[in-house]
Amino acid sequence: MKTAKPVKHVIVDDLFWKKYKQVVAEEVIPYQWKALNDELPDTEPSHAIENFKIAAGESSGEYYGTVFQDSDLAKWLETVAFSLRDHPNPALEERADEVIALLGRAQAEDGYLNTYYLLKEPDNRWTNLRDNHELYCAGHFIEAAVAYYETTGKTKFLHIMEKYVDLIQQIFGMEEGKKKGYPGHEEIELALIKLYDVTAKDQYLKLAQYFIEQRGQHPIYFVEEQGNRKHIQTEPTWNDDNNVNFGLGFEYQQAHQPVREQKEAVGHAVRAMYLYIAMADLAAKTGDASLLKTCETLWEDVTNHKMYITAGIGSAVNGEAFTCQHDLPNDSMYCETCASVGLAFWANRMLRLSPDQKYADVLERALYNGTISGMDLDGKRFFYVNPLEVNPYQKSRKDQGHVKTERQKWFFCACCPPNLARMIASVEDNMYTQTEDTLYTHLYIAGKVNLTLSGQEVEITQTHRYPWDADLSFSIHVTEPASFTWALRIPGWCKQAEVQVNGEAISLDYLEKGYVEIERLWNDGDVVSLHLAMPVERVRSNPLVSMNQQQIALQRGPVVFCLEEVDNGSNLAGLRLPKNSLITEEFSESLLGGIVKLTAEGYRVKSSTALYSSEPPELVPQQITAIPYYAWCNRAKGEMRVWVYES
Repeated sequence: MKTAKPVKHVIVDDLFWKKYKQVVAEEVIPYQWKALNDELPDTEPSHAIENFKIAAGESSGEYYGTVFQDSDLAKWLETVAFSLRDHPNPALEERADEVIALLGRAQAEDGYLNTYYLLKEPDNRWTNLRDNHELYCAGHFIEAAVAYYETTGKTKFLHIMEKYVDLIQQIFGMEEGKKKGYPGHEEIELALIKLYDVTAKDQYLKLAQYFIEQRGQHPIYFVEEQGNRKHIQTEPTWNDDNNVNFGLGFEYQQAHQPVREQKEAVGHAVRAMYLYIAMADLAAKTGDASLLKTCETLWEDVTNHKMYITAGIGSAVNGEAFTCQHDLPNDSMYCETCASVGLAFWANRMLRLSPDQKYADVLERALYNGTISGMDLDGKRFFYVNPLEVNPYQKSRKDQGHVKTERQKWFFCACCPPNLARMIASVEDNMYTQTEDTLYTHLYIAGKVNLTLSGQEVEITQTHRYPWDADLSFSIHVTEPASFTWALRIPGWCKQAEVQVNGEAISLDYLEKGYVEIERLWNDGDVVSLHLAMPVERVRSNPLVSMNQQQIALQRGPVVFCLEEVDNGSNLAGLRLPKNSLITEEFSESLLGGIVKLTAEGYRVKSSTALYSSEPPELVPQQITAIPYYAWCNRAKGEMRVWVYES
């Protein structure tokens, strides 16, 4: 198995993403710092910083928040680490150092670091792996420590987490006297592999492998664990009633069977993503062909049967979970922001295993649609749930109470805002992978990258206005001619592409898994031109997605569009877009931060006083306007829908 490694240290100078990264640096990080310190008025308190101060003996009071409250702080630190790469900020770095020092002071003598158990149940560590997120929180702190070390070179945070991992190694494993458990919410598995990458310590890779291999082995560990809890004084959890795991069984935690036997994505969507990421990472490190095959099988199930057009996943509010194939309702769905972020991360890992258009297409779909829809354009309000339809009936339906019609300042369960922030702050890490002599370009984000190919230093600069413009330019800088292969992705949505090197056309008759591979001796000043035609496409669902029949969605390039009440009036379900209607596109610099807006001549079904009628409806001409889905609910609260009826 020949794998590609990620290319880091990319400088982003992109019309689209530079703006988002700036919002994260200047607005989201300070805003979330206030949230973590309970300084946002009329907002659910976090108490995350205060919990650590209490654990360090520097404040008094009781633990407050969810059992995974620590992870919000971990993701904030990871976001800071990524943001410091292109937005150096000595004051912010000093603040992060202070937080890291606080973690060190709160850490127990033996290395343990989890404020819920340090403060609330000090005698009950590791007694409820199923529900209480100890290993999950540890995983997020490990990820943050690795990111902070890679950005700053400082080792204090890394040493704190290595001390904690040393303790975890003493607790878990197949050896005599150790617990045979694994986390209810996967996360530490992928984090340990990141820790292995920067330390080269085999024990971290082996611990990750243990947690992955042990998952789902029978008898199920969580059954034994729950039995043991009957004999100790422990806090009951939301999951301790008779309807354990929301009635989903151990599929909820993907613990129903060993991972290699899993053929279908089931259970909590975010947990599934984090497990699949770790499985892909482990397959890459060990060359495990059976694990790779399982990842590929699960990928096909998710992306061909259970993914929304926005790359949202997890269609059920019950358990924030996957359901059966093709069950993709638009108004009662869940599509947690974290799930789309997780899908993007998984696609990134699959690209390391096999540069393939199908992985990069989903990565791009997630980045431009189902992830960034979770935050408004100024970075101060957030969606946990990302609906594909907002209608007048949802406010009267308790079964759709999870669907919010406008973004919220913060959440009691606040996993999504910091997760999205860390993804945006590190978006450039998704752009390239490389082998010794081949560079794979997966995403088109303007900026500059420096790397070594075939033993020579190479600099490549992308210049364009993607995703709005179809023409992209790449310039090469080398100190002396360099021979290497450059593989450029031709997106699956693009039906007409052109590639030129110094004005000479490159044949696209054969693509290697969706990539055009250009092998040549590159000279300083060489220019590659790429044209990716992006007319507006009418996208239709598989007939088995019953709720989308006779409807279409509009997509231009990687961007999915939606209709909003502010542009089209109320009762969006009454709009009809004729099959032969011309769709006009216009870039508006002043609208929603700069977007392409779509307009078309259509119709509205005229309202009637009769509830039912045998008469055909009367159609009234109306212009229909669509904007990018990610930008909805940034002007006025109201209806929204992605799928529109075609006439």
